[in-house]
Amino acid sequence: MTPVEILKKYWGYDSFRPLQEDIVRSVLNGRDTLGLMPTGGGKSLTFQVPALMLPGITVVITPLISLMKDQVDNLKRRRIKAVCLHSGLTTTEKRIAREKIFNGGAKLLYVSPERLRNSTFIQELRQLHPSLFVVDEAHCISQWGYDFRPAYLKIADLRKSFPNIPILALTASATPTVEADIINRLKMRDPAIYRMSFSRTNISYIVRPTETKLSETAHILLSTTGTAIVYVRSRKRTREIASYLREFGISAADFHAGLDPEIKRARQDEWKSGATRVMVATNAFGMGIDKPDVRVVIHYDTPPSLEEYYQEAGRAGRDGLPSFAVLLKSARDKGNLRRKLSIHFPEKDLIYKVYERVCNVIGISIGEGYDTLHPFDFEEFCARFKYNPEQCLAALQLLSQAGYLEFMPETDHYSRAMMLIDREELYGLHGLTPQAEKILGSLLRLYTGLFTDYTTIHEIRISGETGLSAEQTYQALLELNRAKVVSYIPRNRIPYIYVPTSREEPRYLIIGKDIYETRRQILAERLEAMIDFTGDKPGCRENFLLAYFGQHREQPCGHCDICRKKRLTPKEAKKRKERLLKDILEFIRQRPHGISVVYLLHHFGTFSDILPEILSFLCAEEYIRYSNNAYYPLSE
Repeated sequence: MTPVEILKKYWGYDSFRPLQEDIVRSVLNGRDTLGLMPTGGGKSLTFQVPALMLPGITVVITPLISLMKDQVDNLKRRRIKAVCLHSGLTTTEKRIAREKIFNGGAKLLYVSPERLRNSTFIQELRQLHPSLFVVDEAHCISQWGYDFRPAYLKIADLRKSFPNIPILALTASATPTVEADIINRLKMRDPAIYRMSFSRTNISYIVRPTETKLSETAHILLSTTGTAIVYVRSRKRTREIASYLREFGISAADFHAGLDPEIKRARQDEWKSGATRVMVATNAFGMGIDKPDVRVVIHYDTPPSLEEYYQEAGRAGRDGLPSFAVLLKSARDKGNLRRKLSIHFPEKDLIYKVYERVCNVIGISIGEGYDTLHPFDFEEFCARFKYNPEQCLAALQLLSQAGYLEFMPETDHYSRAMMLIDREELYGLHGLTPQAEKILGSLLRLYTGLFTDYTTIHEIRISGETGLSAEQTYQALLELNRAKVVSYIPRNRIPYIYVPTSREEPRYLIIGKDIYETRRQILAERLEAMIDFTGDKPGCRENFLLAYFGQHREQPCGHCDICRKKRLTPKEAKKRKERLLKDILEFIRQRPHGISVVYLLHHFGTFSDILPEILSFLCAEEYIRYSNNAYYPLSE
């Protein structure tokens, strides 16, 4: 089958997006390839399609366990064989995964970069005869990148064991310096480089100065229509803002990494379906979320880098229709950004003290602890020693980059279950309580695949289906586990500290220049670039972003806030607004049965800067009415 035939069979698409097919063919030709594809560009298909055509297994190295699990689940739904190996799996789950891999039950294997430290895993890979290595989020390998992960440096060792296997490196945001560093550190040989333009012509980048961010957020959302995301930098603020928006009748929910996974899933589903209009979230929300019709992305807090800002803003308008990326700016933001330098790079004495105290808390002595894993309550640790959590986390990350400790933050691991008996044995079961029998029946009705693999289950769903309480459901699942009818793994969220080397005395620790001083300077430059972007000097904001990522364009975008200010005199702007108001009113009056918001945006998209204001005015003056995502004319 051809790549297009594979695409049609498994994904239902008739053709690839720009550059996707080029990358696919480069990979199939066995060439090292670097793909720079902005958020929403369709990175996954560039390796998933070749994986189904290549003879051996495709190994995908990715840093996010949640994204890894989502991709594997999505592939399974398309009847594509995929497996993931990560730290959250039990011994039994790992054994089953390996059996699948060695018995031809997987075309794609997703792993974290940390697994490449395991010599046994490398030996197993040799037996699997891989056809392709994929490095997702490849910017993590570069010390110049905004999300450097030391474990990524081990990926280059694959070249020693597999010198002839091609590497595909993918990232959504990389400056020219990071791009060159990726190629160098992965030891790529004459790679084919495919760069998708970072220009998003349908997004209007707007920086809005305000000292009342809360009310301005509500004002923006009341003046626009469609799905929206509000990004903040603290969990507490997600709740406060969502509650505030609901007071104005705006359907909003909060989302952050600390929520129960069942709640996160439910809120995400409600937002994707349109039942909830606005998601107020930390940057934990968005990765792997493919919702094309997000009309507005608001940054309540300024991100510390243009890379993060671009990725988050890029979740707007994936359907190509006019959309807004609004960054709220106050007088305090510049100082807050610059203070991040001392937070992310605390004094070395503090780093050494954190190391000493962590070792004491997890119970390892000088000269001990080599290659061990320890549960670690980060919040309790910070409270006990009165550390700023953000600064303490930065100290742990620097210790990780220096090779002394690795903090593995808590990751949601959903509850899983697998049948331990055959279908025929079900008929001879006896001795179970009525509650356990009820739960067993519910499991078999609600979930498929229980007899062959661990399956994610949701106790709340089972409880609702059976009418039993949450506690009764949990106890019944434990009973089935004790009776060896079902293997039940409850949800856990345990953070760990991994100690790759024996404990050192603090005075012998070395936090090198490349880890501390050089990267501190890199962060300082990144923060200043973000500050410059939010000012009034950059000219066209989209062109500023393009230049940052190494792409240049002479013509201004014409629709960012700076371009709009330069474009019209006040008198001209007033006339333009009056003319457009008449045109829109006439346009809606010609359609007495209503006109959808999407169609209206598509038709008047070039006026997206003032369209919300005009529609709001026409509704307030009762020329038109808004209902069910459409506008209707009122009698003249």
